[in-house]
Amino acid sequence: MGLLVDTCTFLWLAAADPRLSGAAKSACRDPANEVYLSALSAWEISIKYRIGRLPLPMPPRHYVQSRREWLGLRPLPFDERAVARDDLLPPLHGDPFDRGLVTQAILYGLTIVTPDEAIAGYPAPVLW
Repeated sequence: MGLLVDTCTFLWLAAADPRLSGAAKSACRDPANEVYLSALSAWEISIKYRIGRLPLPMPPRHYVQSRREWLGLRPLPFDERAVARDDLLPPLHGDPFDRGLVTQAILYGLTIVTPDEAIAGYPAPVLW
């Protein structure tokens, strides 16, 4: 199964945070699944770090790549094919990062691993 972790899921996986659901943890660690981290999540992490809303043990330019590799996640670029699909989504979620993840999940046939209930209203499978 192809999985796309959202930003908080990635951060919780990297920190072994207890807020991560058992189903999400199991699915992301299952070697039969291909698990992706979007470039959008790396960007969101960098922005939140820069404005002081996300403390990290090292700058995001090092943290994201090192944790992604440690967790065995594949990078997923965010390109104009995904951007161009945003206008097809209903206005259920105002966060552009989450909307971008939804477009990527739809485009690439991935299941989004997220606790965000607003994302579940879109036509992309959600696992939590």
